[in-house]
Amino acid sequence: MVTTDPRARLLALATEQGVSLAALSALIGRNSTYLQQFVRKGSPRKLEEQDRRRLAEFLGVAEGDLGAPEYNSSASVSNLAGKRGVSPVWLDIPRLAVEASAGPGAFPGADEAVGALRFSARWLRQQGFEPGQLSAILVAGDSMEPLLRDGDEILVDRTPRPLRDGVHVVRVGDSLMVKRVQTGVPGRVVLESQNPAYRPIELAPDEVEIVGRVVWKSGRL
Repeated sequence: MVTTDPRARLLALATEQGVSLAALSALIGRNSTYLQQFVRKGSPRKLEEQDRRRLAEFLGVAEGDLGAPEYNSSASVSNLAGKRGVSPVWLDIPRLAVEASAGPGAFPGADEAVGALRFSARWLRQQGFEPGQLSAILVAGDSMEPLLRDGDEILVDRTPRPLRDGVHVVRVGDSLMVKRVQTGVPGRVVLESQNPAYRPIELAPDEVEIVGRVVWKSGRL
């Protein structure tokens, strides 16, 4: 049997699939440097079982590739997705401990995962999404009603791409907001609310950081 170094294998898989170690760390609910420390410095010495299982399912490999004992590398039905050559059925997208204000603007907290939303891997592929570039956050405020309501969960695609009009999560100074971005005014970026009670915000391009495009929402009826 060929022995695979789980650190080298994890780094190679992340590189092949275009997902950062920071994003994978968020996926398993760890701080952004957790897997970087594991790969580069050997700390922790091995992955915890639940972390290893989630990473294997997400990356579509057997747990043994990431350091699982031989007896544990292919046992359960839930791990069929982790066998080499078989795509995972479900993927967990991290929920971050931040809110995007649909109001005056919220001060963002640390981008730490506080859970996950589970999506069909097939559906994500059909939509053209790269799972490692997705995260879920909460909407706070009423400026985007009725499109987005206070308490809705939104899926944010952070894939780098040319800016285009649409609903985005943006960072302005210390505020994290969800707004409809308009780029039709030369040399300006306009942040529009859905709720007519809120006036548009017009800014220079270097005053706005586009965090990601809103591609899905969920909320109560």
